[in-house]
Amino acid sequence: MTRDEAWSLLNEYNHEPFHLQHAETVEGVMRWFARELGYGEEEDFWGVVGLLHDIDFEQWPEEHCKKCVELLQQAGADERLIHAVVSHGYGLCSDVEPEHQMEKVLYATDELTGLIGAAALMRPSKSVQDMELKSLKKKFKDKKFAAGCSRDVITRGAERLGWELDELLDRTLAAMRSFCP
Repeated sequence: MTRDEAWSLLNEYNHEPFHLQHAETVEGVMRWFARELGYGEEEDFWGVVGLLHDIDFEQWPEEHCKKCVELLQQAGADERLIHAVVSHGYGLCSDVEPEHQMEKVLYATDELTGLIGAAALMRPSKSVQDMELKSLKKKFKDKKFAAGCSRDVITRGAERLGWELDELLDRTLAAMRSFCP
């Protein structure tokens, strides 16, 4: 599936600017990690997975990571893409475990991109460009800040990748700096 096809499909089921922006943010992060981790030849695939990961969330939040199977199958998506999308909800709304490095990155960074985005909005610059790891860690530790972003999922994601939490935070921040204002 091409990026244009994925964008069209996403827009069939998502109309809220917040959801579309989140999808593009996760896409950008996934593309960055594909290059960074030596999967550059799969960058487009990683990006499409990131773009479509919440395809069912806006209209079917109670069926998140379930309804997407039907939507993606109808669109002709392959099983690898479907597995990746479903696995990002592991332990929350899915029993499909992230297996591939790409799936583990998606699992670890999905919630984290929301936390970083919220932290950026609190900065005078409204940007990730001047955000330091120390500042992000402070927001991470404040459970009341961006309370909808699960710190447990982010922490488990770092563990699944075999990284320290600081490494995940720092690398995801670097990824977002590469394309976010």
